Parts: sequence; structure tokens; C-alpha cells
Amino acid sequence: MTLMFFLSRIQNEGIGGGNMVLDLNGSWRMRRVGQPEWRNARVPGSVCSDLLDAGLIKDPFYGTNESDTLNIFDGDFEYRRSFLVDEELLRHDRVQLCCEGLDTLCTLSVNDCLLANTDNMHRTYEFDCKKMLRLGENIIDVIFHSPTRFVAEKQREQPLRNSEEAYSGGISHLRKAHYMFGWDWGPMIPDMGIWRNIMLIGRDHAYIRDYSVSQVHQSSSVALNISVSLEKWAGDDFQVKAVLTSPEGSILAKRTVSLGESNSIPLSVKEPRLWWPNGYGEQPLYRVSLFLYEEKRKLGEKEFRLGLRTLKLVRERDQWGTSFAFEINGVRIFAMGADYIPEDNLLSRRNRARTEKLIRSCVRANFNMIRVWGGGIYPDDYFYELCDRYGLLVWQDFMFACGVYDFDEKFRDSVRHELEDNIKRIRGHASLALWCGNNEMEWMWVQNWKNETSLKRYRMEYQEQFEKSLPEFVSRLDPDTPYWPSSPSSGGDFHNPNDENRGDMHDWDVWHGKKPFTDYRSVIPRFMSEFGLQSFPSLKTVKTFASSEEWNIFSRVMESHQKSGTGNEKILYYISQYFRYPGNFDSLLYLSQLIQAEGIRYGVEHWRRSRGRCMGVIYWQLNDCWPVASWSGIDGCGRWKALHYTVKRCFAPVLASACEEGTRVSLHVSNESKTSVTGCLEWKLMTPDSAVLESGEMTVCSEPLSSKQCASLDFSRQFTTEEKKYDVYLEYLFSVGGKRVSGGTVLFCKAKHFHFHNPAIKTDITEKEGRFFIRLRADAFAKFVELDLKHCDAVFSDNYFDLSAHTDRIIALKKTELDVPLNSARLAEELSVRSVYDTYEKF
Repeated sequence: MTLMFFLSRIQNEGIGGGNMVLDLNGSWRMRRVGQPEWRNARVPGSVCSDLLDAGLIKDPFYGTNESDTLNIFDGDFEYRRSFLVDEELLRHDRVQLCCEGLDTLCTLSVNDCLLANTDNMHRTYEFDCKKMLRLGENIIDVIFHSPTRFVAEKQREQPLRNSEEAYSGGISHLRKAHYMFGWDWGPMIPDMGIWRNIMLIGRDHAYIRDYSVSQVHQSSSVALNISVSLEKWAGDDFQVKAVLTSPEGSILAKRTVSLGESNSIPLSVKEPRLWWPNGYGEQPLYRVSLFLYEEKRKLGEKEFRLGLRTLKLVRERDQWGTSFAFEINGVRIFAMGADYIPEDNLLSRRNRARTEKLIRSCVRANFNMIRVWGGGIYPDDYFYELCDRYGLLVWQDFMFACGVYDFDEKFRDSVRHELEDNIKRIRGHASLALWCGNNEMEWMWVQNWKNETSLKRYRMEYQEQFEKSLPEFVSRLDPDTPYWPSSPSSGGDFHNPNDENRGDMHDWDVWHGKKPFTDYRSVIPRFMSEFGLQSFPSLKTVKTFASSEEWNIFSRVMESHQKSGTGNEKILYYISQYFRYPGNFDSLLYLSQLIQAEGIRYGVEHWRRSRGRCMGVIYWQLNDCWPVASWSGIDGCGRWKALHYTVKRCFAPVLASACEEGTRVSLHVSNESKTSVTGCLEWKLMTPDSAVLESGEMTVCSEPLSSKQCASLDFSRQFTTEEKKYDVYLEYLFSVGGKRVSGGTVLFCKAKHFHFHNPAIKTDITEKEGRFFIRLRADAFAKFVELDLKHCDAVFSDNYFDLSAHTDRIIALKKTELDVPLNSARLAEELSVRSVYDTYEKF
């Protein structure tokens, strides 16, 4: 098998070589156009972050400040800085201004000479500017024009459809991150500014413009072929030296070639170490260094990491329809993960450390895939580097979502450059698994806009763009990464795009349709790429944006942090279906997280039990861009909700799960590891005080990459009266070598009707080798036991779990997982424990 890998365009300019880089990041000045006073600014950054730092606006995330912030973007803003140019830079025969991120409508000048106008925040721009530079002090000036004024004018001229919660026209008319104009989980903060690096690069004669690596995998070796493309304007005697380094740092191969017609460098890796997604193996990364020479003079260098692996999207006809499965190194995996949105509305706050914390949270929750949603931004290089390092496959949407676009000649040309920039930048990462044309647009054409004759032209343009032009573009630039036209889709051409028997599927009947959680069990998709339920963040997070006077979900502030029009209604609806009326505001927040976690659990467990027919589960959504009520498992302050702890258990390589129907329960074991697992599956039918009524156990051998039913239980003889089901629960546990691997409980009624007794949970804390161990013991069955710290933050080894009476449960807490240092005594003071029993009033 041959697999092409392509590498980033500007990763390392090789300052020590012939190139010279003058960094223009850092201190700038800014002002609103028309105002005399200049203020300090930081680049990369944004108008909103600079005004906030200057104390000129209030925190847009607090209270209802968002609505006041929106008016700012009706104006234009100017950024300016001076920089020194020396003779060394001017001696280069080309000096280019490289702008990796200009958001969005921008007029760019150097020394009062117009250099360019830009209109796409997703592009990387390079401009020749040597003729504008002078020895000594120079001035660069960037004017950002109002995005809201622009889209309002465009929308009046040409009304186009977009998301109902978004600023009218914001999605359709401007190549700017759609979520900035508002979504059903995000605020309207259409910020602007220099949001990525900006620099001057001096070059001589030529530089490496593009490069790609093909891999041919054989039984005990991988043949690499590195293709190099130059941008050259002088000279013709160029050599490229390639050096391949092992994951441990030793040189494995090196070769120098003169660049002529072939421009390729063959290398070989013997006894290769393959890259695997998280849970299936290791993630070794080889290093490739490229050095460009003209005779003996080094002109520049590039360096990148390379994972050796094969990947394909398997779509084969079978007894259910057409498969949709990712195959890595010949192994068809069950994909597990969530949909990723931008991490903040103020892009200046993004950084590698913050993203790494989020990616590590995914890995700790047993993710092997993450989907980059199409309404945000193409993430930074370090996002993909981290996914390479930690083993998260990336489903990459192109940045189109939930709108109608007019692909006229100018718009199409801008998009073409955007796609080329980002495909070349992102391709080559071992983590990259799929290019997807857009989010939900094909589905919307079929579901919402099918019969609107006024949109007929745009419908045809949609097909031209996403089903012809884009796949051809991807095939040319990254031919061995699969392309998929939309999410959801059955393959395109508007053929039943949300078909459970073909392609990927989004299921919103639960939540938007108010269907019960059990409705997930009526659907077996080939790949579930979106489904979810909302919840509120924790009280600690609510405190960051609302005073205690606003602690009511129908207060003005709380409603301003709920962007889905019927969101609060649906949260209360699901709470009413499963739990008793909460006794206070904090209990309401807690219960909202439980209904979210339980709904996702129902779906994930069911689809894992359906492995083979279903081959992936991606839930909506991983994270937030501000503190808000949303579908996220990690809130806007980075705190794990009940959902994230729950999917950690549901995504575990070995999962024991139960499917109940009436008085019958089937027990299943799903094994997503590459080795067989033999263990003991035991169950107990118990009273609220955990007295055992019936029990049983069996030895289970679970084959690799499989799921099977292991037991079928019928408790009809126990339920002689209707009342019995309110006083009985089932506990099941799968253990290997006496160690708990997976387990859970089953109620035969809704939790609001179960006769819970006071669990009176007691805790004991010990400390050993950089960890605290919290021992919990209850007097009665406790459901959804939550551990939290009153003022600090921590990530526990498990949380929101069920606890039977008179059984010890030990939860570990690494000291490194605390946001402030604590000793055992302080931890005991900080620790709070509750369960469902504590959420309602007792009389």
C-alpha cells in the first residue's frame, strides 16, 4: 500500500541558514479609526482583548456585557508599529511579509504604501515588500474594517440563509469563523485583529515551498519518498539534504540530491515502529530535516515529524448497507471521541498549554478521535502536533457550516486559496484521518431548503463546490487522505444524507425531539458523528459570570448564557422525566449534568454493543468557547462535567454494559483492544440497602475488537407486584485478575421513583507517592456520587459513579491534578460529596 503524507508550509524557516526572519509580533499600538488616542496592543491578539486589557470595555463573558461588546465591531480599528530594518535584511534579494492570520477585512500598508487588502481570516498571506522598506525605522499599518457593517450591507443586497442563532448574514458573506457571529452555544463577539504570527522573511534565490512524503509499507520496512518543490527566482544549482532521525534521536538515514526534474529523495526505514491511535498502540514519531543548499551555501531548512502508518476509510457493501469504518495499519477501529469547537471567543487566549490540557483530557477519557467542527477555525499547528503525540485521529471539517453561500468568482477564488493554505499546512500529520466538506449543509438542503426555488442556483453551486471541486482539490493536494462531502452524508447527491445504513449520522431526536434516552437504542448508524444533550456548568463556573442574585436559570444573566432558545425548557423537561424536583439552584445544575451524562451513556453503550455495524461514536460537544449552558463535557473554565467522567468509562477499551427492557436485562462485554481479555462477570440484584436478593457470575473470554452478549437475565419472579421495581436494583461488574475493569447499575424504574435511603457517605483520605486516595463507604445505595472541592479544582480518577452499601470505593487524586497545592487536612476540608439523594427536599 502507498500512502502520501504532506507537510506544513512554514514550520521552520531556518534562521541559521540563508533566510532571515524579523518577528513583528509583540508590542503594537491601536486605536479606533477616527479617534486620536493610540493605545497599547499585543500581537497576536485582537481588538476585544486589547480593549479589555486597557480597561476600556467590561469582560464580555460576565453578566450581560456581551450585548454591549457587539456594538464595538460596527467601527474600524487601526494597528501600527515601527520596526528597524538593517542592511543585512535589505541585502536579501526578496523580503516578504508573512501574515499567518488577519481577521478579516484588512487594509495593509508599509511606510504609507498600500500593500494589500484581505478578506479571509483562514488564509496565510505572503507579500513581497522589499521595495517599500528602508534602512532604519519603518512603519507597518493595518486597518481592520467592521465585519458587522460589511455583512449587514451584503445581507441587504443578497439575503442568504444561515444559522438562526447567528448574526444575520455573518456565516454566508464573509470568510470569518462562523461561531464569532453567535451560535446556539456561543456569543456574538465578531472580533478582529492580527490573530496569528506576522513576520518579515528575507530570502535569496530560492526556498522550499512545499514537500510531501509517500510511504510504501512492506513486511519489515517502509520506503519513503520525499518530494520537494522550490520557489526560485535566481540560480539553478540547488541541492536538498534529507536527514531521517528515529523517535529516540539517532540518525537512521541521510541523502543529498540535486533538484532537477524528479525533485524526490528516497529513504528507507527498516523495522519501522508504527503509529497507532490512542488505545491501540504507541505513537512513535520520526523526525525529517530538509536542508536547501546552493552549491555549499545553505539557503534554509525545514523540519517535521512523521508517523509511519496506513489509513483508509472503508466503505463496503454489507448486509446492513454500506460500511463507514476507519482502518489503521490494517485494523478496523471503533472511533470514539467528541466534536471540537474553538477554545475561546478571544483568540488571543489560545495557546499550546491550554490546548494540551484539553487534548490530555481527551486521552484520559479514552478518546481515539476528535472532530474539528466546520463553524470555527482551522486549528494551530500545535493542535495537530499534540494529536500526533497523544494518538487522537482528526476528522477535519472544512470551515463551512449551516449556511447558504454564493460561490461567485471572487468568493470561490478566496476559498481556493484558503483550502490550499490549510491543506498544505495540515496534511502530513499522522493524526489526520479525514477531510470533510462541511457541517450539516447537505442535510439542511434536503430538510429545510429543498423546495425553495429561489435557492436553486445556490443548491447547484453547493454540489459543484463540495461534490466536485473540493474532492478534486483534496485528491490533488492530499490524495491519500479520504474526503467526505458533508456531515451527515450518505455519500452526496442529496441521497438521504442522514441515512443510518450509509455514511455518518447526526441524531437529534433525543434532545431537540424530546425523545427518551432509550430512543438511541432504536438506531444503529454506521457512524454517529453528532448527538448530545445540554447541561449547565458547575456552580463554580456560574460564579465567574453571575452574582448570587442571578442564580436562577430564568434570570437575565443566566438566560444570556443560554443561547439555545428552548434549551432551559428542554433541560427542565429531561430532569422532570428522570429526577425529582431539585431543592436548590446548585442541585439543578448538578441534575442537568446527570441527564446529559446519562443520555450520552445510553447511546455510546448501545453503539459499542453494535460494533461491526456501527464503527464510531462522536458526541456533541467536547468543549466550550465561554462559560455557558451547552452540550459540552468540559465547560468554559476547563472543568470536567459529569459527561466527561462518564464517557471515560464508556470509552474504556473494555466495557461491560447492560441493556434492560422491563424485567429482562442482557449483559455485554465490548473489547476494543487488540488482545483477548478473560475475566469474571458478576451480578447482584439488591435492595436499596444493598441486601442481595439474587446473584451470579461467569467467566467471560472477550475476543479482540469485538462485542458480545454474555448473559440474559430475567427477574420477573422478583417483581410480583408493581411496587417491587421501586425497591430493587441490579449491580454488575467485570473484573480481570480480581481488579475492577468495568461495571454499572440498572434501575427498573426512573430514578425519581426509586426508594433511595440515606447513603450517609463517609470518606477517609490517605496520602502516598504523590497521590491522595479517597476511600468512600455508604450505608445505602448511592447513585451518581459526585466528588468536588469547594474552592479548588481537581480531576479525580473517577466521579459521578454508583456506590453500593458497605463496599469500599477508592478514588485516586494526583497532586499534579490540583490547581493549588493541598495537604490531606486541607483536602478533607475542601472535599464535598453528594448523590441524587441529596438533591431534593425530604419531609
